[in-house]
Amino acid sequence: MTAELPEYYFRVRENGAAVFRIDTENRQRRIEMDQIAVINIRNGEVKPQGQRTLTEADHAEIARWIEDRKAVLAQRDIDDIHRAVDYLNLTTQWAQSKASDDQLEDVTDRLLLAMHDLRTVLVRKKADRLNKG
Repeated sequence: MTAELPEYYFRVRENGAAVFRIDTENRQRRIEMDQIAVINIRNGEVKPQGQRTLTEADHAEIARWIEDRKAVLAQRDIDDIHRAVDYLNLTTQWAQSKASDDQLEDVTDRLLLAMHDLRTVLVRKKADRLNKG
């Protein structure tokens, strides 16, 4: 562990984070984590905890974290899509070379509907982009 701890800790939650201020400046030199706020990343809401008033530094650090977190989540989304393309290719290979008739019967209708839905959306979005450009 490094000698100097950050001033803030963000405990990630489903739609944001709980924000803690880190304090080691006490008699026992223990790490104390004092929750100062809760963040909802979807709507940008920052709720101070208890009767707290957040400082400018608190707001600045929270805003920086929200920006960084949104970038991480956006990158994960595109990574998931790239993985989905790989899974589609692996599924094609499986269906062609390994799948039994019973296995294909179990998944074919769901796969065809999902692929039809995806194709419909992609074609419409592509047409919209071509019409704009």
